[in-house]
Amino acid sequence: MDIVSALFVEGIEQRSVAGPSTRFDLTGVMFSLAAPGELPVHVAPHLVVFVRCPVDDSGAGTLEVEFLDAAGAEVARNAQPVSVQPGKFGRLLVKGELTYEAYGTIEAHVKLLPGDSSVVVPLTLLAPA
Repeated sequence: MDIVSALFVEGIEQRSVAGPSTRFDLTGVMFSLAAPGELPVHVAPHLVVFVRCPVDDSGAGTLEVEFLDAAGAEVARNAQPVSVQPGKFGRLLVKGELTYEAYGTIEAHVKLLPGDSSVVVPLTLLAPA
C-alpha cells in the first residue's frame, strides 16, 4: 500500500456521486494555528491520511505516526491497523494529542508498514493574535 496524502484538517465529509464514486470534502486544511492560550498549550488536531492499495497487495498493514518536536524528540505516537480492499483507496483519521511547550513546529512522520511509504506533515504553533 502507498500513502497518497496526509493533511491536518478541521473537518472531512464523504459523499457518493455517479459512477459509483466517492468524494471527500476537506475543510480547514492547515499547516499552522494560533495558540488558543498561554504556553504550554495542548491541541488535538485531526490528521487525515489517504492510502491506496494496488490490486496485487493484501490490503493489510499498520499506519504509524510519530509526532516529533524541533529537536527530534517524540511528543506523541499513534499506531493503528489498516485494511483496504485491493484496487481501492482508503482514509484514516489520526487524532494527535500534542502539547507545545514553546511556539514552533511539530512534525507528523507518517509511515505505512510494511513497506517504505512515508510522508512528513508539519504543524506550527503561532503566538496568539
